[in-house]
Amino acid sequence: MHIDQLETPALIVDLDRMEANIKRFQGYLDQHGIANRPHIKTHKIPAIAHMQLNAGAVGITCQKLGEAEIMAQAGITDIFLPYNMLGESRLERLAQLARRVTLSLTADSAVVVQGLGRAARSAGTTLSVLVEFDSGLGRCGVQTPDEAVDLAMTIARTEGLRFGGLMSYPTSAQTDSFVQAVRTRLNTAGLTIERVSGGGTQCMWQAHEHPEVTEHRAFMYILGDRYTLKHC
Repeated sequence: MHIDQLETPALIVDLDRMEANIKRFQGYLDQHGIANRPHIKTHKIPAIAHMQLNAGAVGITCQKLGEAEIMAQAGITDIFLPYNMLGESRLERLAQLARRVTLSLTADSAVVVQGLGRAARSAGTTLSVLVEFDSGLGRCGVQTPDEAVDLAMTIARTEGLRFGGLMSYPTSAQTDSFVQAVRTRLNTAGLTIERVSGGGTQCMWQAHEHPEVTEHRAFMYILGDRYTLKHC
């Protein structure tokens, strides 16, 4: 089929350009020692996720449990779900998924932690849970380092869970200072921050400017769409 034969509107992706975009950003993160955990919420296509993994990504990020279930069916085994999981039906599905793949999740309240603990115990596994903090955009997450420390300790005390680190969106000027403040407080409690997950396509080329961030989650970078060209 020729492009002139397509009915509009139609989404057209240049596969060679997409592959080049994947390799370019992976190379940038590799150069700076930052793990790549791309968000698949834009493309939602397992074949593209496998391209990102084959290029060097450590795992993927999913926005919804349904996305994660589909990616798991496609053989992807390391999945991050950075949103607060609530509701018994979702927690039951989460437990089933946790029996099949390596999952990490986030929480911004003790209520979420309690539910994740029940899911982990039901699955007979241990789930890594990161504390989500607000980095200035006013979206989600705990608001202060003290709140982050309290929630981290709640996670560490919950059977079936382990404290996996910190997560925020987007990476901002406040990210590093927040992480440093939490790290100082956690050291006295005997807890360490093994992972700091930052994110955003608009700030992806500045990831190396944040020494506290150990992994980055970007999503639209593979397409090079108008938003990416405007902001990146």
